Amino acid sequence: MLLAVDVGNTQTVIGLFEGDTLSCHWRITTQKNCTSYELLITLSNLLALEGIDRSAIENMVLASVVPALKDAWCRLAAHSNIPTLVVNAKVCPFLPIRYSNPAEIGADRLADAVAAVELYGAPVVVVDLGTATNIEVVDKDGAFLGGIICPGFNTSADALFSTADRIPRFDVQPPERAIGTSTRMAVNSGLIYGEVARIDGLVQRVFDELGDRAPVVATGGLAGRISGFSKTIDHVNKDLTLDGLRIIFERNANQ
Repeated sequence: MLLAVDVGNTQTVIGLFEGDTLSCHWRITTQKNCTSYELLITLSNLLALEGIDRSAIENMVLASVVPALKDAWCRLAAHSNIPTLVVNAKVCPFLPIRYSNPAEIGADRLADAVAAVELYGAPVVVVDLGTATNIEVVDKDGAFLGGIICPGFNTSADALFSTADRIPRFDVQPPERAIGTSTRMAVNSGLIYGEVARIDGLVQRVFDELGDRAPVVATGGLAGRISGFSKTIDHVNKDLTLDGLRIIFERNANQ
């Protein structure tokens, strides 16, 4: 079995593949000061809940935007004798990259691009809604052009609630209308419709620069919450990053 781990700034997504089938996956809070032993305990408990022995894991593929946790997961793998592929631009020679410095590209962005091309063809645009909202762009030749990085939905909401003294913190709900007739309704509208308007506006700018429309795939923990309001998002695939990690691993294994 292949263990795929995507360590984000806010959440870590862990998936277990049997062949190309995602047999189970978990989303946990990223604890940036976790040691390898604490991660091992967490992983062992998650596997135990599914009745899976840790010895069933034959390989691991890892994407991490948190350097300390990348090292901790690698130590975990070494302790458990699990061969590990750490994703970066160097292990993706099959993805042409037009970025000025490929080493700057986050491993999750690479995985999203690889999976999107595999599943939806090229050109393709990925909107990854996490701590940051990332928009990744692949042209008609299958080359990663780059993209757009801006604050994510929760990041914007946290900034609003922490700096506006008269706005109490609450769980944001889908708005019924744009014009809010209470502070709560106005904030719901501003945050959700504002995020959607930003995404749709940025994606339209991408289309203008590409010279044509392309399929748009949303992924990330907030994809389902936002995509229904969007006029540009065509598909929602919450497992896109994990699938990309699997594909990258398989292509490296078959070299």
